[in-house]
Amino acid sequence: MAIEIRGMAPLLQVFDMHTSIAFYRDVLGFEVVSTSNPGEERFGWALLKLNGVELMLNTAYEDDERPPVPDPARIAAHDDTAIYFGCPEVDAAYAHFRARGVTVKEPKIAHYGMKQLYVSDPDGYNLCFQWPAR
Repeated sequence: MAIEIRGMAPLLQVFDMHTSIAFYRDVLGFEVVSTSNPGEERFGWALLKLNGVELMLNTAYEDDERPPVPDPARIAAHDDTAIYFGCPEVDAAYAHFRARGVTVKEPKIAHYGMKQLYVSDPDGYNLCFQWPAR
């Protein structure tokens, strides 16, 4: 018998929480539903939700340990991480990103039949918005 699982919430380590929240909330439309400091403007962890999808963000450094700029090696390693979102209207997502000034290439159909749009978040994580090609 399998373990009962009812969801998943990936955790991404981010350099600057304010910048990441601005991207995930203001560009993608996620709602911040919980933080490590409820009611406060500054926090190191957040749970975000959008249409039943959950995502957690956590600062990679404590405030007093954060370097002035992101470590290039750490950001480069984020390229190995990808989150795939089911997105029935890939072309509309493309237009949405372009209208908000996000650098994005046109969607393409993968050899296995998925129409895909790739975007990088502020920390260099790959986000793919995909749906079966019609």
